[in-house]
Amino acid sequence: MTNSILIKGGALITLDAGDRILTGDVLIRDGRIASIGETADGAADEVIDARGAVVLPGFVQTHIHLCQTLFRGAADDLPLIDWLKRRVWPLEAAHTVASVRASARLGIAEMIKGGTTSALTMETVNHTAEVFRVVEETGFRATVGKCMMDAGDDVPAELFEQTDDSIRESLALLEEWHGRANGRVRACFAPRFAVSCTRELLEQVARLSRERGVLVHTHASENRTEIEMVERATGQRNIAYLSSLGLAAPHVALAHCVHLNADELDILARTGTHVLHCPSSNLKLGSGVAPILEMLARGISVSLGADGAPCNNRLDMFTEMRTAALLQKVTHGADALPARRVLRMATIDGARALGLEAETGTLEVGKRADVIVVALDRLHLTPRPDIVSAVVYAAEAADVRTVVIDGQVVMRERELTTVSEREVIEEATEQARQLFQRAQLDVEF
Repeated sequence: MTNSILIKGGALITLDAGDRILTGDVLIRDGRIASIGETADGAADEVIDARGAVVLPGFVQTHIHLCQTLFRGAADDLPLIDWLKRRVWPLEAAHTVASVRASARLGIAEMIKGGTTSALTMETVNHTAEVFRVVEETGFRATVGKCMMDAGDDVPAELFEQTDDSIRESLALLEEWHGRANGRVRACFAPRFAVSCTRELLEQVARLSRERGVLVHTHASENRTEIEMVERATGQRNIAYLSSLGLAAPHVALAHCVHLNADELDILARTGTHVLHCPSSNLKLGSGVAPILEMLARGISVSLGADGAPCNNRLDMFTEMRTAALLQKVTHGADALPARRVLRMATIDGARALGLEAETGTLEVGKRADVIVVALDRLHLTPRPDIVSAVVYAAEAADVRTVVIDGQVVMRERELTTVSEREVIEEATEQARQLFQRAQLDVEF
């Protein structure tokens, strides 16, 4: 890793408390931002020319399933529960160490090329250590959780756990990986959702996460059928049930939250629980449109994620920003969720959900250098009287030129530096072919 990088002459969207937009340089030293906006003529190990480009903090995706990237295109046009039982669970059950590795490498490579520098990812029940290894090797920043499943109907035997085993393995991963790579690699608890977890497991996760000071990442209220299943089993709606177990708190991150009543919104606001909004996934699975404007009005923390490749089918924050904004406008009017607000959801609000707001999510002196350079000299970005609007509504993943994570250039002028793009594609294609054979799914390559 170079000790110093100078990014020169770009338009700087800082996303800081003052929402400043500057023109100038970003100097990175020893993995952190040393200066911003000032002309920095001193020597640096590497100089990146950002003239004609915009420089901004890397995107933080707060709901991803790296283990599912190999399932892209194999679970289309199904509602959530059928999607899980007929495709996703059988494929997760058929995973090996090699296929999980290929899936994680593919997902991380795609995210880096689209400007994502950090993610919160829920893996499958098995082989999660391999995802941690891939995160460490690729220079990516991620909080990773082993999926926990000790209940539910039609769960493949390979995914069905005993409660104590699930807890023990999650704790072992936490002990081995949390804080590795100078804090770039972190661990969390990841119970799949209330339908797949016993009350005992969820209560233990609530207690252990408080004791260990780590994040809990789970799904909640994504689909009406799921909500009905939880209510039949517990007598409570999803958010109320999780809250009763101690799983509504500032260290808890709930993916989706599409169907909430007023009481549930109150619980989220009162407890400081984070909502992870996945607009494309919610649309593709026919789950609905989350009440994001109502959440923001109540002060609920909302950030963005693409979800997994089989329910999106891309891991692209530009798509999620644009879709999130447009969805709220359909219901609430053209002025709902403006570009600056949605860009904050994609950066600093995501960092806050991960407990990393002091380390990343904005361009500020002292923060870890997670920085992206996005080209502006494109047909679809011309003209651009409002640079933030251009990024949110017009820019695309392919416009990202250079990506720096923790002070390391992981993509330079569209070329990945920590993995070979060609090798990633070849490995993913072959491992997907073998995976579908093991799962006995008839998919042609």
